[in-house]
Amino acid sequence: MSIRINPPHVIDKTSTKSIMLDVIIAMIPAMAVSVLFFGLNAMLVIITSVTACIALEYMCSIYWLKTKNNTQDLSAIVTGILLAFCLPGNLPLWMVIIGAFIAIVVTKMAFGGLGRNIFNPALAGRTFLFLAFPVQMTLWPKPNLRDFWNYDIKTGATALEIIKYSDVSTSATRLDNNEYLSSLPDYYDMFIGYISGSVGEISVAAILIGFFYLLYKKVITWHVPVFYMGTVFLIMYAVSLNSAEPIKYNSFLHVLSGGLMLGAVFMATDYTTSPMTAFGRIIFAVGCGVLTVLIRLNSVYMEGVAFSILIMNAFVPLIDKFTKPRIFGTGRK
Repeated sequence: MSIRINPPHVIDKTSTKSIMLDVIIAMIPAMAVSVLFFGLNAMLVIITSVTACIALEYMCSIYWLKTKNNTQDLSAIVTGILLAFCLPGNLPLWMVIIGAFIAIVVTKMAFGGLGRNIFNPALAGRTFLFLAFPVQMTLWPKPNLRDFWNYDIKTGATALEIIKYSDVSTSATRLDNNEYLSSLPDYYDMFIGYISGSVGEISVAAILIGFFYLLYKKVITWHVPVFYMGTVFLIMYAVSLNSAEPIKYNSFLHVLSGGLMLGAVFMATDYTTSPMTAFGRIIFAVGCGVLTVLIRLNSVYMEGVAFSILIMNAFVPLIDKFTKPRIFGTGRK
């Protein structure tokens, strides 16, 4: 007579769909702020991006990979929202569709779908659009609370553009230096999001709400966002101590403006394209921070977040190899 012993399996209700749903919920505050400040145009960019990503993933799943309908896991919606968050609210909608094609078809489905892609799909789509259409991708709309339906948007410089070109000798606008710097938004405007910029990057407050929600739901850990933003802050602070133009290296400006916080919270924490271990995520985050600073200070690009995360995505397999824990009871990893 044999006795059957059932193993002590642990049942977890967490699924890919539930995780993606939590991410979508975390992005709702940033979506609400973007629509409030940028009006109908931002809403159209978000809707177009999400619709295109869902349609493209559905077609790739059914007609190319010959698998089930993968859009049910909600990952295409997450990619669509994140792609829209990286784009100006006045970007032509046909360009948004091209970005969705690069994100879904080229970056995600060509590698086999969710969990197999090497690079973050939304950032890949954004980077392609930036390189292919640099003029349209650098026309940043100004916030407008008075006219939701206004199609004729005024554009303005972002905070990063203002501090980068604050020197008259290098400013494309040739404005007086003090006059140019006077257009720099204050910390309060940058915190609530009343500034020029991409659809989802403008409001630090909205992104922080999403960050704390994801921490509460245990969807992400604090390592990547804290070490990423902390690295940028500390390096910029160190550089500003020995600079004749400290405003250009103001740590608070570099953390509060641009896509740093959006990238740190929603992009760099992507399960597929970030390391598995806590120590590996710290290495990944510090690398992103260092690259972001190098790009911002030594290139013609004002941002650097998208490039830095994509570059570090390529090193994730190597980071995982050297940081994975040893097998219990053996000397092997």
